Amino acid sequence: MQADREWVRRNIGFDPVARPAPESTFSFAAAARPDSAPEDLQREIIDFDSEAPAGREFLAFTSATGLSRFTEIPWPDGLAPQTDLKPAGGGDGPLPRADVLVVTWTVDEGHALSRVLTPGKDSRDDYLPYTHNFATIAEKMRGGCPALEARRLGAYWTATIAGKKVVVFKSDSHLSQDSKKLPAPGGTLPNYDVWKQIIEEVRPALVITTGTAGGIGTWGEVGDVVVSPVVRFDGIKWLEGAPFHDAVYTSRAPNAKYFAQAEQLFGANAAQLPRDNSRAPKIVQSDGPGTSVLTTDFFGFDTSDNHYGLQGLGDVSEMGDAVLGLVCSQLEAPPRWVAVRNVSDPQIKAEGTLHDQSVVAAQIYKAFGRWSSVCSAIACWSLIVAE
Repeated sequence: MQADREWVRRNIGFDPVARPAPESTFSFAAAARPDSAPEDLQREIIDFDSEAPAGREFLAFTSATGLSRFTEIPWPDGLAPQTDLKPAGGGDGPLPRADVLVVTWTVDEGHALSRVLTPGKDSRDDYLPYTHNFATIAEKMRGGCPALEARRLGAYWTATIAGKKVVVFKSDSHLSQDSKKLPAPGGTLPNYDVWKQIIEEVRPALVITTGTAGGIGTWGEVGDVVVSPVVRFDGIKWLEGAPFHDAVYTSRAPNAKYFAQAEQLFGANAAQLPRDNSRAPKIVQSDGPGTSVLTTDFFGFDTSDNHYGLQGLGDVSEMGDAVLGLVCSQLEAPPRWVAVRNVSDPQIKAEGTLHDQSVVAAQIYKAFGRWSSVCSAIACWSLIVAE
């Protein structure tokens, strides 16, 4: 799939270049400006909340649908997620021990993941704030980043799935937001510190990082899910001087036993994905660096003219998962880990200016990111059940 402005008009109801969305539809005000920077649009993707006033304005302006349309998933007998009444811990101390740790990132990813894995408890409204060692880690963060604004590192709840205890964590720490400079020799980035801390507290057998991503190439349609035990850095901007700027990290291949069943379960909400999709969403397994999850240190996305040089480096691009690989490569007894990323925006046609293309990518995310994240959340369920 390749998306151009006409694709956006057909699937979202407006052309975001010829007829820009109103300022009231933006969660991050700077992203609404005609001269918005790539970093502003990146922050809009992180902050956009389809359940908040700006999100409701966006839904009213477009043909996109909100999670009020969510259809409960017909789980197989005995395998439905069971949300805990109250998780252990108070948020100001260590996270509770569990078999699996699942981490997601943007506000709408959190809404979708919590609908699937912690039914009845929403990541924004109900999860416990996690502030353990916040003051210490926050000293490394730059002003205005999401964690400092929220005054927490994230929020969490717990569930039981097929007899496994699961911590579901919505992070407010982001590689792309916490800092834009390399640490002093021997130092670490704040997002590295958060990852290391929560893994050491939960002590899981399996860690899953999950959320949205941009498709690289034309293979993917919105809602497809890449399950990858391989992550790689494409640090050519502020991470260029880091020893890991182009590193590749690999974990054990995940158990695919329930992938076919997960794909069937996608069907409950597949009608909310783009009408131009030509088929049902599918799970794609990475088999090496060329089909991995690619972590960039800039707001990059694949274009038909390969402007950012992403083609051949992975199946999808995002801005954080390789930190998990880095952390686990330096732990004495690392858990198994896997990146589960959904295609929230496909390859963008190189028409108009690069800024036009950035706006198109961001608006596609805002329309479909929560629904494509429902698919990746179900894929996470399949990995947990197979543990």
